[in-house]
Amino acid sequence: MTATDAAADAAAQADEAGAAIGPDRTVAVVGTGTMGQGIAQVALVAGHRVRLYDAVPGRAGDAAEAIGGRLDRLVEKGRLQAAARDAARERLLPAADLAELADSALVVEAVLERLDVKQELFTALEKTVVEDCLLASNTSSLSVTAIAGALRLPGRFVGLHFFNPAPLLPLVEVVSGFATDEAAATRAYATAKAWGKTPVRCSDTPGFIVNRVARPFYAEALRVYEERGADPATVDAVLRESGGFRMGPFELTDLIGQDVNEAVTRSVWESFFHDPKFTPSLAQRRLVESGRLGRKTGQGWFPYGEAAERPEPHTAPSAEAPEEITVRGDLGPAEELVELFEEAGIKVRRKRGGGYIGLPGGGRLCLADGETSCEFYEQEIVYFDLALDYAKATRVAVSAAPTTSPESVQAAVGLFQAIGKRVSVIGDVPGMIVARTVAMLADVAADAVDRGVASAEDVDTAMKLGVNYPAGPLEWGAEVGFQWISDLLGSLHQRYPTGRYAPALGTVRRGYEENGDIR
Repeated sequence: MTATDAAADAAAQADEAGAAIGPDRTVAVVGTGTMGQGIAQVALVAGHRVRLYDAVPGRAGDAAEAIGGRLDRLVEKGRLQAAARDAARERLLPAADLAELADSALVVEAVLERLDVKQELFTALEKTVVEDCLLASNTSSLSVTAIAGALRLPGRFVGLHFFNPAPLLPLVEVVSGFATDEAAATRAYATAKAWGKTPVRCSDTPGFIVNRVARPFYAEALRVYEERGADPATVDAVLRESGGFRMGPFELTDLIGQDVNEAVTRSVWESFFHDPKFTPSLAQRRLVESGRLGRKTGQGWFPYGEAAERPEPHTAPSAEAPEEITVRGDLGPAEELVELFEEAGIKVRRKRGGGYIGLPGGGRLCLADGETSCEFYEQEIVYFDLALDYAKATRVAVSAAPTTSPESVQAAVGLFQAIGKRVSVIGDVPGMIVARTVAMLADVAADAVDRGVASAEDVDTAMKLGVNYPAGPLEWGAEVGFQWISDLLGSLHQRYPTGRYAPALGTVRRGYEENGDIR
């Protein structure tokens, strides 16, 4: 064989090793709870023979029946042909013993989130399956490297983190542990893609992509609440109606379960050696300790049940809009407001200046910048929050110091009401709500990319598909400008000198790159 032939043969073998597992091969799922059943259904609909195993006798059979029932409902809704359902039912095989998984090409584990339990399981599986079988864990909080550490062949072990409900949500995080072979990760990625999923690749760091990058979405809302800047209903409304998020953090954690969400936050914080960027919330800890875990207990941040009345967000009463304003300089991420004001019939004068809106009476209306109104003695400052899209936003938050004149606050409220926005007046907290949340999301995302956790594209994809963010945090960061984000975080860091808001080096670098200021 020539060197060229040998190279071609090696490339062919590499391609085969990285190819998706064919539908003629068996996929096994160990653990038959909600996630296990969902993953099994995904593999089943993709055409695989699927073996279900659970350590508790009878559960695999019950799970097979439950999956069959869901297939029936898909047929009723016209999403699956009856013949395909019948064939899938025949391919779904409960297993009474691990030995029955011996012919599997892929085994996905979805059992209790305990390292010792998972290590014991995979040690047993390794003695059962063939050596080309791919072993995968659906863990969301444990180290893939640590689970594989007990194996004889850790190179074939990967993380395959599906999101609940697995049959519906497209995202799968393909996690490479320290010892994972590149071919194994590529094969897992290709298989998830062949199943109709959108896989993203990431390294084995705490929280992977989604659970790491998402922490500020909850943390900043909790911080605003703890500082009495706004109540939960108002924070949620501002992040939905101004930030474009599908759900606010308080209602979302009630849905997830306060205990679950707090445990993930604590796990990430502890895994990062108590990095202040991931510090848990005392307010949420108290909620968990009180047993108010959200929807599942009937009470969390909000009450649930037939007679429950959800609190309304604070919305300012109608106020008179100023007839004329002065826009000094460029408003940065809020520049589109100028056209909206003009379309509403408000006379806008443009002058040079430091980037703010001059109100009648001398007050200044400024985009949130990480400072507070109470710091200014010579000028009256009213802040307004960031929006994903000011034209489409239905609510805008404003804030001012207790000493700010009511006339300046009312002028700001009336100005935004004139362009069709509901207005929430919140406390004088630096960075307000949307601005500090978006800045922290972009900062944590940039740091993750620069540390090799995942590519920028995969981070943005993961956050849009995994937690339904209206924009990827890096896309959003580029839109508002990383220099703006770096400046806002720098101001927050001055007011909270704990390290929580110190901008990551990746954020600072991106800010310099935007300005062409690379030294």
